[in-house]
Amino acid sequence: MTDYNNFQRIGSDHNAGVGRLFEERIRELFLKKGIALRRGFAVPVGVAKTKKPHKFDLGSDNPPILVECKSHTWTQGENVPSAKMTIWNEAMYYFHAAPQGFQKILFVLKNERAGQSLAAYYLHTYGHLIPDDVEVSRA
Repeated sequence: MTDYNNFQRIGSDHNAGVGRLFEERIRELFLKKGIALRRGFAVPVGVAKTKKPHKFDLGSDNPPILVECKSHTWTQGENVPSAKMTIWNEAMYYFHAAPQGFQKILFVLKNERAGQSLAAYYLHTYGHLIPDDVEVSRA
């Protein structure tokens, strides 16, 4: 019997584990550069006077860096994972609401379909939602 409600990435036990492995890979990239990022790094965010702590995937006070990691891929039918793009947009909102002075980076998995990466698709389609101080990188 086929389970049509199974949205696990092929070859993985659970998607959360895939995400954690990707975060660890990014953390190790920074560590090789001498920058120790902490998991679940919280800073106060908000667009008005009221602020509330928000945990970014990785971050540091010294140097001030905030990192979100997204290991999303094209769908199995090679369609745009539109629900995942909403999550990327949410990350942009949190970057926008985060304190000034932090380097802000969205790391996304290198993943291509017909010669176009998901990151390139996002930049083309949703670039107007990316704050000027946010870098989008592929790893």
